[in-house]
Amino acid sequence: MNASYPDHLRDEVERYLEAMRFSEESLTAGLDEAMRYSLLAGGKRIRPVLALATARAVGLEQREVLPLAGAIELIHTYSLIHDDLPAMDDDALRRGQPTCHVKFGEDVAILAGDGLYAEAFRHLLTHQRSAPERVLGAAAELAAATGVNGMVGGQYADVRPHTPAGPTTLRRLHELKTGRLIGASVLCVLLLAGIEHGPETAPFRRFAAELGVLFQIVDDILDVTGTDDALGKPRGSDERHGKRTYVSEFGIDRARELAAESHRMAREALAEVAGRSSLRAAAAPASSGHPRATAELEGIADFIFTRTS
Repeated sequence: MNASYPDHLRDEVERYLEAMRFSEESLTAGLDEAMRYSLLAGGKRIRPVLALATARAVGLEQREVLPLAGAIELIHTYSLIHDDLPAMDDDALRRGQPTCHVKFGEDVAILAGDGLYAEAFRHLLTHQRSAPERVLGAAAELAAATGVNGMVGGQYADVRPHTPAGPTTLRRLHELKTGRLIGASVLCVLLLAGIEHGPETAPFRRFAAELGVLFQIVDDILDVTGTDDALGKPRGSDERHGKRTYVSEFGIDRARELAAESHRMAREALAEVAGRSSLRAAAAPASSGHPRATAELEGIADFIFTRTS
């Protein structure tokens, strides 16, 4: 298995994020500082990297989708700031440094999250150079993936004590909370490429769905087996808050098996993507010395899976 993460894409994302500024006047300079503090804290940047890797798989220039990728990371950072708040997970560390509310205060942290979410859509709508109807389609998908029927709805189900028990509900909760934004990192790129919902998108959708589940299972495993330094946050947060996870539901060994199943299905979906002639025609062919168009997507899936070992 090749677990080589596409760090060249992460580097490109980091440079793009570093150039972002949000404040144009002194009154809000402190808010800009808080937003950039959390945004530039590091990490593997899996969601924006996934967007760039999907662009290659469908024949787009990867830099063409950097505004979308940046918007996705702004939204992800907003969700982390709010997750860490005392009313939510009450965590003091994120990516190895004090969380936004610890550094700047709870009031500023709430506003920094709000600002990042708003700026994400402003950035996408003003900087993404694609056909207007495609940009609007991507924006609508991103909003749906992060709203009540996506990430925020999943977060609500996660914090409510009366969410039904059972593996089906657990999977659905995390499909919303974690999987929808990961899926949008793939599907929004398809929309920018003019690939509408249909047979061509089916394997991408399966890949994105299984990758989202895989990511959550691995996150649950690492919350038990990882270290504070490796995680960049306190280990055992889920257990302290009494949250249901794949480990609490199935046990560590079965959780590892489920991770392997999701990884296998994600790779199978990518194999189908690679076999579709219309996509091969658009993307760089594997012949003539070019790597497979899905190689970077494969590397992301392999990297996420091998974090459990």
